[in-house]
Amino acid sequence: MNRIANVKPSLKNDGAVSTSNTGDFRAEVIAGLSAAQKTLPCKYFYDERGAQLFEAICRTPEYYVTRTEMALLQSHAAEIATLAGSSAQLIEFGSGVPTKACVLLDSMKRPAAYVPIDICSASLFAELHNLAVRYPGLAVAPVRADFTRSLRLPEIFGARRRVGFFPGSTIGNFTPEDARAFLRRVAGVLGQEGMLVIGVDMKKNPRILDAAYSDAGGATAAFNLNLLKRINRELKATFDLDAFTHYAHYNEALGRVEMHLYSLAFQSVRVDGHLFSFTPGESIHTENSHKYAPDEFQALAREAGFQPTKLWMDEAKLFSLHCLNVGSIH
Repeated sequence: MNRIANVKPSLKNDGAVSTSNTGDFRAEVIAGLSAAQKTLPCKYFYDERGAQLFEAICRTPEYYVTRTEMALLQSHAAEIATLAGSSAQLIEFGSGVPTKACVLLDSMKRPAAYVPIDICSASLFAELHNLAVRYPGLAVAPVRADFTRSLRLPEIFGARRRVGFFPGSTIGNFTPEDARAFLRRVAGVLGQEGMLVIGVDMKKNPRILDAAYSDAGGATAAFNLNLLKRINRELKATFDLDAFTHYAHYNEALGRVEMHLYSLAFQSVRVDGHLFSFTPGESIHTENSHKYAPDEFQALAREAGFQPTKLWMDEAKLFSLHCLNVGSIH
């Protein structure tokens, strides 16, 4: 029997923040726009339209991350499956479309469950039927949550260990300090026998990075501006999208790509009764994407309670894939 129901889908607030929590969205937007350097949390990029635009970014010729990581996963899936062992549950943080997870599930030996965690419920629901058809004996237990907060995951009968999966170099969206704290929480969720497979983007020629985050077709610009559109829709704000422009660049000193939305004029924007003024050239900082040399990331992982066990890189050394085992959890 096709299985989506052995484990009850956890699509409410299970000790975490769901997309239905408009109060948190409002509070974080207002706090960010009230700061001296205006900011917006990048986790709110992913409404339904934002998720679609991100998939479009992944298909652009400039954005090497997705195709390079996919090639690494396909080349090393069998080895990862051996490391994971039989009857493991695969827990994906920020799942979206589970194309990469399926590469691992196809190779794993009798996986007990797939637990996708995503802040966008539309992404979770859209894939449930396809997963049930593709893996008729697999328990699928989606969790709608903000995976950057504390998590409570469903218990999976028959699962021998928890294997975390965090692809796409999303770890780069955290500051190094926040990345360390997040990985420490993940280690706690996975437990003493846990394992984590994580994609990490590497430092490289700034021209490659600048092009990847400012593609010629404008997909990244539309993705960035869609955040303002979402704020207009959900918080009754008055952003004029034509009065802002997307800009991204690699900050070599800090080892990160920064994305901004720059104001093109003197203007005022109202958000839920709060008035915010902008001058020409003033920016809203919407995302960081930190890049790591392999030894830098492995040192960070050790500080968070993981022991690096495997490292894979593409020939051009654009991207790295790490396998980490939970060591001592602090």
